[in-house]
Amino acid sequence: MDYALIGGTGIEHFELTDQRVISVETPYGTVEPMIGKLAKHDLVFMSRHGRDHATPPHLVNYRGNIWALRELGVRKIVATAAVGSLSPNHHLGELVLLDQFLDFTKSRPLTFYEGGQQGVLHVDMTEPYCSSVRQVIIEAAKHLGLVVKNGACYVCTEGPRFETPAEIRMFQLLGADLVGMTSVPEAVLARELGMCYASIGMVTNEAAGIADHPLNHAEVMQNLKELEMNVAQLIQTTFELLTPGQKCLCASANAEVGKF
Repeated sequence: MDYALIGGTGIEHFELTDQRVISVETPYGTVEPMIGKLAKHDLVFMSRHGRDHATPPHLVNYRGNIWALRELGVRKIVATAAVGSLSPNHHLGELVLLDQFLDFTKSRPLTFYEGGQQGVLHVDMTEPYCSSVRQVIIEAAKHLGLVVKNGACYVCTEGPRFETPAEIRMFQLLGADLVGMTSVPEAVLARELGMCYASIGMVTNEAAGIADHPLNHAEVMQNLKELEMNVAQLIQTTFELLTPGQKCLCASANAEVGKF
């Protein structure tokens, strides 16, 4: 299976044909992705937060999920993420492709390579999100007449709480455009295993201190409902246009340790 879709908040029930749940044993526990067909491709669908959104962002088994995808042969991952806007350039209801991140997580395992027999990998993250896959998403958006902004700096926080206004001001000073709780270490782990990874940010709320009301998860879910149709069409068309070959540097990111 060359392709995977990782769905976050609001994408848990994405429809696949011929779908079934499988179990994949990994060094980090058993993972149960769904496999099926989308746009005539075999596809792995990974629900990041599990069934019924039961797993908070700081407890997602990121290593197990990404390892399972690689075991299944996945080379290219398209992910979705609900994000909050820190910038007047990004508004509610917009779709944005991430191109950089700031990592403010605190307690998550961040690598597969922890020394000893595993070795150590200082993986290059000059381009955290695969530009080749992002370009295919842009082409898919053009086919559909959708506006998808290409490029935004995402700050990943630990969660599950929302950020304070003081933290948001700090992130703005550091150059962040969007805030969320899941892209790190997901993007890093995919790179460590030589997979292409791109993420579609769905702007569902304004961050604390920018919004004129208290933040709540219900607001995020309501705004996601309004984006669902566009996102589903964008994902469908993206997978129609994707090809399995990797002409980028993602595939060679772990060459120095000789794994996978």
